[in-house]
Amino acid sequence: MKIVTSAEMREIDRITTEKFGVPSLTLMENAGSAVAEFTLPSYPKAKSFGVICGKGNNGGDGFVAARKLYQAGREVRLLLLADPSELRGDAAANFAKLPKDPSTFAIFNAWGEPAFREVFGCDVLIDAILGSGFHPPVSGVYAEAIAKINAAAAPVVAVDVPSGADADVMGHQTGTVARADTIVTFTAPRPAHVFGNLTSGPTVIAPIGTPPEAIQSSLNLQVITPREIALLLGPRPRDSNKGMYGHVLVVGGSLGKTGAAVMAGFSALRTGAGLVTVASPQSTLPVIASFHPELMTEPLSETEIASISKVALEEFERIAEKKTVLAIGPGISRHPSTEEFVRSVIEKSQVPTVLDADGLNAFEGRASDLNRRNRRGDTENAEKVPALVLTPHPGEMARLTGLGVAAIQRDRINVARSFAREHEVIVVLKGDRTAIAKPDGEVWVSTTGNPGMATGGTGDILTGIVAGMLAQNTKRDFLAVLAAVHLHGLTGDVAEEAIGEHSLVATDLIRALPEAFRRVRAQAAEKWVKIGDWRSPAA
Repeated sequence: MKIVTSAEMREIDRITTEKFGVPSLTLMENAGSAVAEFTLPSYPKAKSFGVICGKGNNGGDGFVAARKLYQAGREVRLLLLADPSELRGDAAANFAKLPKDPSTFAIFNAWGEPAFREVFGCDVLIDAILGSGFHPPVSGVYAEAIAKINAAAAPVVAVDVPSGADADVMGHQTGTVARADTIVTFTAPRPAHVFGNLTSGPTVIAPIGTPPEAIQSSLNLQVITPREIALLLGPRPRDSNKGMYGHVLVVGGSLGKTGAAVMAGFSALRTGAGLVTVASPQSTLPVIASFHPELMTEPLSETEIASISKVALEEFERIAEKKTVLAIGPGISRHPSTEEFVRSVIEKSQVPTVLDADGLNAFEGRASDLNRRNRRGDTENAEKVPALVLTPHPGEMARLTGLGVAAIQRDRINVARSFAREHEVIVVLKGDRTAIAKPDGEVWVSTTGNPGMATGGTGDILTGIVAGMLAQNTKRDFLAVLAAVHLHGLTGDVAEEAIGEHSLVATDLIRALPEAFRRVRAQAAEKWVKIGDWRSPAA
């Protein structure tokens, strides 16, 4: 789903009206209706709703939501932070439609009235003060209202964005910003919806009548949603066999680090790969083979520290025959002979390859050796070069680029985009809001995942999930990577629900994969897209 700026959103609305003939009043009606339609089942026990409105179009959306809540039989208290004479256009038209029923629908537009305080005592608050067209700072009566929202005990549903937020900011907000338990926005997310941590709950993106062709963005940035990836997770045909779902070869492990290769291999199996073989140093093989009987194993010649030796290349070539996908790096070590082995394998690989962990570190100071362009030679043969997927965390990205970790974290999107373009690889830059960059410069962002995943081994699980998805979808490699990253974060969210952030360990993610698959399929069928919070309704 495209991410658009606030200026682009205004242009999208204008085009929707002028080119596609959808009246702006209809767009506002649909927006306010979506807020009410989402809020009612989300807070089924709420009897009273306080709607706080500004004088602009965001307030107009709030007027519609208030009217719909009233029509649903709820008590509504609406506070207008302006004189009604200041309202214009569609907002004024919808203010005129508000019910005239003081017994259950009260309108306050004098900040000093003692009775307006009952608005903030309602069961649910709806923040319709300022929308995504606002640029901070906020002051005056609006700032006072935001302070009262933040001090109230009731849950808050923000219309479009929490009031006071700058919708185009990708980092931390400054100044006065309203808290939000949920955001209901429209048509497409803005940068702050994805990167701004504006809410403790979901951000709902509701369609309001804008045709897809009207949604254009210059950011070259998208957010992963279940709708894009669900087609890869559908039911299998009855006549399925393991040969239809690919054979993953995981190359990794060393003395003391066998678990990394095992976790990657079993994650690939749990993701749906038909077969998985783990190739590791010969002396570590009994340990690896003891974990999961479903994994096949192959021995490789080793160094004096029981890591894979460069002399294992001939053995590797035999093992790699007829494999669908290669995953190399988990637990593999940084022994010089091992690093030489890794670089040779990457240079010669003829299948889609996932490179992770110390496999990436083998290219420290030698990132040019990763260039796919070097292998393709000319654009006519572009489709013949198998995908190379890099899955670095910020430290590994620092070693590949020569930049500091702080510099990478300040500009994650552009760092991933530049590296993917320069080397014609797929980059999965891990972290909060993992960025997935294509060789053409397009970047997708994942909103799944949580701090509990900051524990050893979760990256190895991602390697296996990516390899497993690629094995089943070799002709849709980038979509497979998107699905894998989304699923990986979602497994963390599923696990966090059950055991909390502090107790989460990597193998919990493997156990959560079946539920993550189920949720993606269910969420893809929902009326609205949600990003940022993937908890089940019962959680």
